[in-house]
Amino acid sequence: AKNKVNLIRRLYELLTLYEKADIKVPEDKKKHLIIGVSSDRGLCGAIHSSVAKQMKTEVASLTAAGKEVMIVGIGEKIRGILYRTHSDQFLVAFKEVGRKPPTFGDASVIALELLNSGYEFDEGSIIFNRFRSVISYKTEEKPIFSLNTIASAETMSIYDDIDSDVLQNYQEYNLQSARMTAMDNASKNASDMIDKLTLTFNRTRQAVITKELIEIISGAAAL
Repeated sequence: AKNKVNLIRRLYELLTLYEKADIKVPEDKKKHLIIGVSSDRGLCGAIHSSVAKQMKTEVASLTAAGKEVMIVGIGEKIRGILYRTHSDQFLVAFKEVGRKPPTFGDASVIALELLNSGYEFDEGSIIFNRFRSVISYKTEEKPIFSLNTIASAETMSIYDDIDSDVLQNYQEYNLQSARMTAMDNASKNASDMIDKLTLTFNRTRQAVITKELIEIISGAAAL
């Protein structure tokens, strides 16, 4: 329990630092990443379309300003809405996210995939629906930045105890956690696959033995 409390405290401190730093991206930075969060299923009213609409607006605005824009879709619905018109800008898409209550591990897998994509963005944003009540939600946008952009932000200098080594440690800590989670999921998937193949093998073997017994019994009965 103590370890969980310490982890939550560290994450909260990181979030506070991130939000209060008032980071701004230099005008000459060109690469932008937009992440849209939806789900795999419909019958949700305008939840999917509101996120897609805001993403389209952002893409059009940034493209007109001469920015290079790539899209990440979390949820099959957002991919279905945007892929036909923005297929050349899709970096990666994820599905089957959110079937269970989301965890840090789920976010780590997505983050690791983005880090391994090779797209070195300068600035980005996450567009999602914030729950307000059972009948109300609000589409919001959260900014994300590259490590270099964060480190070079002018207001970061007010945090005397934050230096490049600390920022690098934060990144490596999150990256290591993402890798551990990804490997754990890969091990579980491999174990599940082995179990399924073993079951299929046993069923096939049982069917062959049963067939041979039937043939032997039928032959004996004929004699």
